[in-house]
Amino acid sequence: MTEAEPSRRVRVRVTGVVQGVGFRPFVYTLADRLGLTGWVVNDVRGVEAEVEGPAEAVDRFRAALAEEPPPLAVVERVEHRQLPLLGGTGFTIRPSPGGGPGRTLVSPDTAVCADCLREVADPADRRHRHPFATCTHCGPRFTIVTGLPYDRPNTTMAGFPMCPECAREYADPADRRFHAQPIACPACGPRLTLRHPGGPDDGTRDGAALAGARRLLAEGAVVAVKGIGGYHLACDAGDPAAVRTLRKRKNRGGKPFAVLAASLAVAERLASVGPEERELLTSPRAPVVLLRRNRREEDGLVADAVAPGSPDLGVLLPYTPLHRLLMGLPGDPPGPPVLVLTSANLSGEPIVTDDAEASDRLAGLADAFLVHDRPIHVPCDDSVVRICAGAELPVRRSRGYAPFPVALPLPVVPVLAVGGDLKNTFCVAQGRYAWLSAHVGDMDDLATLTAFERATAQLRELTSVRPSALVADRHPGYRSTRWAERTAAAEDLRLHRVQHHHAHVASTMAEHGLDGTEPVIGVAFDGTGYGDDGAVWGGEFLLADYDGYRRLAHLRYTPLPGGDAAVRNPYRMALSHLRTAGLYWSPELPCTIPASPSELRLLEQQLARGLNCVPTSSMGRLFDAVSSLAGVCHRVEYEAQAAMELENAALEASRNSGPGYAFALHDCAPLVADPAPVLAAIIADLRAARPASLIAARFHTAVVELVREVCAAARSRTGVGTVALTGGVFCNTVLTEGCARQLAADGFTVLRHRRVPPNDGGLALGQVMIAARQGA
Repeated sequence: MTEAEPSRRVRVRVTGVVQGVGFRPFVYTLADRLGLTGWVVNDVRGVEAEVEGPAEAVDRFRAALAEEPPPLAVVERVEHRQLPLLGGTGFTIRPSPGGGPGRTLVSPDTAVCADCLREVADPADRRHRHPFATCTHCGPRFTIVTGLPYDRPNTTMAGFPMCPECAREYADPADRRFHAQPIACPACGPRLTLRHPGGPDDGTRDGAALAGARRLLAEGAVVAVKGIGGYHLACDAGDPAAVRTLRKRKNRGGKPFAVLAASLAVAERLASVGPEERELLTSPRAPVVLLRRNRREEDGLVADAVAPGSPDLGVLLPYTPLHRLLMGLPGDPPGPPVLVLTSANLSGEPIVTDDAEASDRLAGLADAFLVHDRPIHVPCDDSVVRICAGAELPVRRSRGYAPFPVALPLPVVPVLAVGGDLKNTFCVAQGRYAWLSAHVGDMDDLATLTAFERATAQLRELTSVRPSALVADRHPGYRSTRWAERTAAAEDLRLHRVQHHHAHVASTMAEHGLDGTEPVIGVAFDGTGYGDDGAVWGGEFLLADYDGYRRLAHLRYTPLPGGDAAVRNPYRMALSHLRTAGLYWSPELPCTIPASPSELRLLEQQLARGLNCVPTSSMGRLFDAVSSLAGVCHRVEYEAQAAMELENAALEASRNSGPGYAFALHDCAPLVADPAPVLAAIIADLRAARPASLIAARFHTAVVELVREVCAAARSRTGVGTVALTGGVFCNTVLTEGCARQLAADGFTVLRHRRVPPNDGGLALGQVMIAARQGA
């Protein structure tokens, strides 16, 4: 007769993304399978459980929590302590206690899963054509959470009492919807309505509303569609007139639109979809993925006006049942297989989430409104990513990613970092975590500032972070900085100001887990950043850690004539660079043609006298200048347009574009990279009638070689062998791939952005780390 295995009782604390992801049902099923008794509960710190049973089964239970969690869960830590045996039978899910001090990590919104989509398409299923089908593995989370712990009363589903069938599924441990907080069905869930601007509610509901919206889209209408994190404006992507109408109403200029493809097969007709892109498109995050267009296969699915002049197309797949139904199920009357899907706002304004606000702000933009009655608590735009050198490169981190935190290499005190003014994303942090907000936008109007204030309050509440300090950019004119100054004064908080490019470098270091004990060579290229000397920086090589930085090298200063006027008109930047280089404004040069003779005279006088001509070392502005000098882009309608078109031109060049141009590197402290020889060589190529694509390719090669040369010089002087590539210019895949390849070949460790954008959307993370070392 064998001796009975000893029993054990333990209390387990699980932290991470463990609420809203089916973790309690998973724990229940795991305990039942192992024959353990006890309970599990959500609280404000995560998930807690007690289990009792054979020691081996208890050990297997603890191991499985970390090794076999549900698909959407991210387990950060499993802690346990032994307790006295209590006995008992069965295993229960306890009601969540009220709020209190503590913190858990809320799941981002996730794309509809395959099981829910099958139900939506199945005429025999009770959720057939239900636009809000969801389960523990998919659906809205972040945008519906109003408080913690994550239970239905603390979501915007609180106003939708479960019907008996949904209540049965919710309470059944064997069901996929066991404790799925957004659970609903056609009998008890949100309802769809199709409305027209200024008109009464015509009573068109649910399936009829979807069919009506699809019909309107096929007829060329612009329809406002309420989604998970805000309203979108949609139109038939293949209808040139509809796209032009939407572009005009939205005041979009020439900026490319993203498109919603009905299926992966349709997406593959539009663009080149490699394995990495396919994985992103079909992942639970379901971002907009920037893909290289396949114009020969588009077959009229996408009008030229969708992404004029761009070889790239931003593509996403239906990520909610509503979007899938809007595209139509088999047997439905045909609708457009590709829709433009863009944030419902005027360009530069925040995304609209409130129904009354939508009726007001979107009345002149949309011909009809497809709306539902589930409130959106937190705005959340679509995320935008691309594949660069085989790895994901975030361009905009929002839906599907926010508010999942970045683990920090060092603990920090509670802090709020407000980021920058373009592509604003802010960040709250405490201990070993930083929670980056969803994309807020450009801080250039009152509506965005209001959205920023609301979002900071929501994220502070959700994370229970009570900042003891604020962190802002050093730029005295940034609206985000001025907000931080006012808030710090009102709340009696310390305020830290961090240099822009130092924050960029620190952001790269933080996402790679560097603790700052060793410095890196930071290559920070962007359009603008306030420099220590009052100049506009942006072509910087810094020796940096979290404690500080030293400027190793920079692009030669040139005047920025008229400030924003030079940004909007790249030909002005080209003429300024030519004058600084001592090169004649020859009338046949492409950059002189957009300027009238009188403007040329005025510009010459302005540059000669230095009137409104702040010096700049910006690499972004040099890209603008070369874009105009090469005849690619002289005026811009959206940020970085000239640089993006120059990158596109470089992609059109043949592989054998010959040697690149070469910067002059002046040996002083700091080193100065002089583009004068590059500009002279470009003029020579223009006079030799060489194409813009060749000039663009050679210029990119020149910048790559400059990075390689300066980093080699920096390593010889400092012994540092790690390089961080950061700043908005490194959204350019030609440049990033070239620099990474050449630096790796030279033996450098190369850090590139993977988790936060290289542009100002990642700035707040670096601000947090620097402020932590300043004693925030």
